Amino acid sequence: MWMDTKTEVEEASRSCASLSRRVLNGLLLCTGDMKHLDNYMQDKLFVLQLAVWGLRGVTRVILANNPLSGALILAALYWASPWQGLLGTLGVLASTLTAVILGQDSADVSGGLHGFNGMLVSLLMGVFSSAGDWYWWLLLPVCFGSATCVFLFSGLSPVLDRWDLPVAVFPFNIIIVLYLLCTGPDNPYFPHHTATPPGALEPNGTELIAVEVMRGIPLGVGQIFACGALGPSLLILGAVLLYSPLLAVHALLGSAVGTLAGLSMAVRHASLYSGLSGFNGALGCMAVGGLFFTFSWRTHLFAIASAFLSAYADIALSNLLGTVGIPACSWAATLTATLMLLLTGSLAAYRIPIGQVMAPEHNLRSRSQWEAGNTTERESTDV
Repeated sequence: MWMDTKTEVEEASRSCASLSRRVLNGLLLCTGDMKHLDNYMQDKLFVLQLAVWGLRGVTRVILANNPLSGALILAALYWASPWQGLLGTLGVLASTLTAVILGQDSADVSGGLHGFNGMLVSLLMGVFSSAGDWYWWLLLPVCFGSATCVFLFSGLSPVLDRWDLPVAVFPFNIIIVLYLLCTGPDNPYFPHHTATPPGALEPNGTELIAVEVMRGIPLGVGQIFACGALGPSLLILGAVLLYSPLLAVHALLGSAVGTLAGLSMAVRHASLYSGLSGFNGALGCMAVGGLFFTFSWRTHLFAIASAFLSAYADIALSNLLGTVGIPACSWAATLTATLMLLLTGSLAAYRIPIGQVMAPEHNLRSRSQWEAGNTTERESTDV
C-alpha cells in the first residue's frame, strides 16, 4: 500500500511538471518575434493577415515586433483615450493598405515596417489638434499623412540601405513637422496647439515634486505613443516586457536617464512630470541596448551614453523648434541612433545587420552560437 501511494505521488509530480513545461512552452511561444505565427497565417484570410501586419506595425513604434504586444499597446491607447486609439488604428491600417496597393516588399509589409510611421503621424495629429476629440474632419489629414509615409519610406530605403541603416521614423518626423507648419495654430479647419520649449521659465516659487518626477519615468515609455496616463503607460511597458525583458529594462533605464538630463538642464517641471523628458532617452537606449547591437557590458554602457545624447539633443531641438511652436518629436533619438550605427572601431563588431535584427535575447543567442562555431572551426584547423 505504501508503494502504491509512492507511485501515485511520483505520477502526480510528473504530470504536474509536464503541465508546467507545457505552460512555459506556451508562454515562450508568445514572446520574441513570433515568427511561427507568420507561417500559420500564410493561407488565412487577407483581413486576418492585415490584422497581424497592423499589430506588428504598432509594436515597431517602440522597436518591438510582436503582434500580441501590439494588441496590448492598442488596448492601452484605447484605455487612455478611445479617440487616440481610433486614430492610431486608422493610421496603421491606412499606411499598411497603401503599401499593399503600391506593391511594396511583402516581407516589409508583413513585418509591420510600413505601418508604424503612419500610426505615429495619426497619434501626433490627434494630440496636437486643438479642435478636441471626435473632430471627424481630422480623419482626412490622418489618412493622407499616414499614406504619404509609405512614399517617404520607399524613397529613403535605397538611400539608407547603402550604409545598412534603418529608415526608422524619419518619415513620421518629416510628415508631422510639415503638417504642423502648413496648418498653423489658427487654421480654421485643422487648428493645433503650439509646443512650449522645455527651457521656458517656471513661475516664481514653483517647487519640484520628487514623486511626480519618479512617476514621469514610466510615463516616458508611454510618451513614445503620445500617451500621458500612468496605467496605460505601464501596460505599454508590459507589452515590451512580453516581447523582450532586456528591451523593457533599457526602456525604463533610458527614460530615467532622459529625466536626469532634464533635471540637469532645469527644464520645465511639466516636461519632467509628463514623461516628455524621458521618451527620447528611452528610444536611444533601446536602439543600442541589444536591438541593433548585441548585448554586452560595453554596449550597455554605450546604450546609456546614447540615452544621454538623445535626451540632450531633444532639449536642444525642442528649444529651437519651440520658438516657432513646433515639437521636436523623436528627431533627437532618430538622429542619435543613426549616428551610433555609423560608428567604427571595437563597438562595430557588436553591430547587427539590419536584415538580421530580432529580439535582443535572440540576437544574443545567435552571436553566442556564431562565436562557438568559429571557435570550433579554429580548433579543427589547428595542427
